[in-house]
Amino acid sequence: MKKELLMMTLCMTLSGYAQTKDGGISDKMLKEIQKENELSGVERALVNAVAANAIDNLAQNHQNAKALDTHFSVETKSQSITDQQQSGRCWMFSGMNVLRNDFNLRTDSLTVEFSQAYLFFWDQLEKANLMLQGIIDTAEKPIDDQRVQFFFHSPIGDGGTFCGVADLAEKYGLVPKEAMPESFSSDNTSKARQLVSSKLREYGLQLRDMAQKGKKGVSLDKAKTRMLAQIYRMLQYTIGEPPQVFTYAFRNEKGETVGDEKEYTPLSFYQEVVGQPLNGSFIMVMNDPRREYYKTYEVDFDRHTYDGHNWKYVNLPMDDIEQMAISALKAGRKLYSSYDVGKMLDRKRGYADTENYDYGSLFGTSFAMNKAERISTFDSGSTHAMTLTAVDLDKKGNAKKWKVENSWGATWGQKGCLIMTDRWFREYMFRLVVPNEFVPKKVMQAYQSAPVMVMPEDPLFQMDE
Repeated sequence: MKKELLMMTLCMTLSGYAQTKDGGISDKMLKEIQKENELSGVERALVNAVAANAIDNLAQNHQNAKALDTHFSVETKSQSITDQQQSGRCWMFSGMNVLRNDFNLRTDSLTVEFSQAYLFFWDQLEKANLMLQGIIDTAEKPIDDQRVQFFFHSPIGDGGTFCGVADLAEKYGLVPKEAMPESFSSDNTSKARQLVSSKLREYGLQLRDMAQKGKKGVSLDKAKTRMLAQIYRMLQYTIGEPPQVFTYAFRNEKGETVGDEKEYTPLSFYQEVVGQPLNGSFIMVMNDPRREYYKTYEVDFDRHTYDGHNWKYVNLPMDDIEQMAISALKAGRKLYSSYDVGKMLDRKRGYADTENYDYGSLFGTSFAMNKAERISTFDSGSTHAMTLTAVDLDKKGNAKKWKVENSWGATWGQKGCLIMTDRWFREYMFRLVVPNEFVPKKVMQAYQSAPVMVMPEDPLFQMDE
């Protein structure tokens, strides 16, 4: 009886808001909402200010806008800052920044900047093949099946992870920037991507139709090859023709030529500058507080080549990730890393800190979700890869702040770099690629265990752009 009275009281209370029976906003409910938001004089002035100004300018925490401390107790060698322009290739720029730093350390003087356009050409062709083969493999499923929709929704894209750098470079090699410079469409990818995607969707429908009419095996392979030939032509026109042979002479850190020019193929150049298979030389770690730590996960279909490696990572607490990062940086190694870079970022200063902005006070509310809740609700996730280059440690060896090389040009932020506080790093850092020699035994054992398979629709598994 008491329970029934409680429910009746609750219903009478809620009926005051009088929403429509199907959950819509009724006139009475709207009046309640408006009553809650009647403006005082001060509040009206605030409304006018917010309407006329950038939100970040009004929410900026000026107590946190003091001069930046740019000293780092552990810092790798500086190198030229790259610029991905209007493209989503941050993963490639960051991966190549790591490779050229490793080459410099190995040779103790020589420098190189790799052609992103070259590897991007093969990335786009391989992704096109992955899409078309995926359509063939799922031809018996209805077109509104989740997996079929996955291929049609995003036939091709700019984004990726370090796994793509490893698979593509091992298969196609590398070339210096001089051998294949950027084109307009490699710097500005949206229009070419739109056209290639449209053609792939058209081809996907044709392959489904062929398969459903009984075509299989060689017939489908021939059809797919003809389709990829057209995609190759579109990439030739927009990105350029990948060189098969070129000559190149290395330079030292002063820009002086060292030795004579030599003739290379992309694969022989890869052997010269990398010298070993990338796959198997590193692990990828992630901080995902939604999932069990010290477990390995594999993201199905998250790869750049059909016959390549799915993105696989071991999930770790931030303390473990930070210790590996510190060890590698102390050895002079730059690291591929990725973040939700837009959160609490002061773009003018190139400074990321959880206290940069006070949005809650501006809007009279709070933004209280933790990292796991932000991931689960698509509010946060990895969006951008950058190259981890430095850390500042306190007397106990704990991180105070970090620095990354970005790929937004040398005039952005801190001379092309971004400084982030440790409290921001822990909230918005997600992925780190760690060379095997800096991986503790416990972590390596976890990484080598059978992975839990997860689907690419998961909110955290978006490619870095």
